[in-house]
Amino acid sequence: MKELDNLVKINKLKPEPPDAQEFAGMVRAAETKLKDAVISELSVDSQFSLAYSAAYALSLAALRWHGYRSESRYLVFQCLQHTLGLSRAKWRVLDQCHNQRNLAEYEGHLDINPQLLKELITLTQELLHLVKELPDIN
Repeated sequence: MKELDNLVKINKLKPEPPDAQEFAGMVRAAETKLKDAVISELSVDSQFSLAYSAAYALSLAALRWHGYRSESRYLVFQCLQHTLGLSRAKWRVLDQCHNQRNLAEYEGHLDINPQLLKELITLTQELLHLVKELPDIN
């Protein structure tokens, strides 16, 4: 992919052959986290953390399927427009979630908007569907 290869040229992505076991593990972990994220008895903070982790695992799985790796969570989400054909508006929701996660992780501030959580869960379910549609890694 031209866009992803351009990111390799500027050292934002690293080329790395896809690994079927790694890919399957990421998808399994995401499925478990997403299933738990919709447990209404959990706090909103916990639901958000689980859904965000699932979205990241699926986004990274898609990037790895294409033969790339990144250390930047933001970039992994941004690449979704190329790896899964996700619209800019949708990956920007993940960007908002990333910013919320950073506020919680680094500043101890977590005030999750219930609508953002709902959008995150819906979007993560869509990511799961799209990732599962990818052909098997040989």
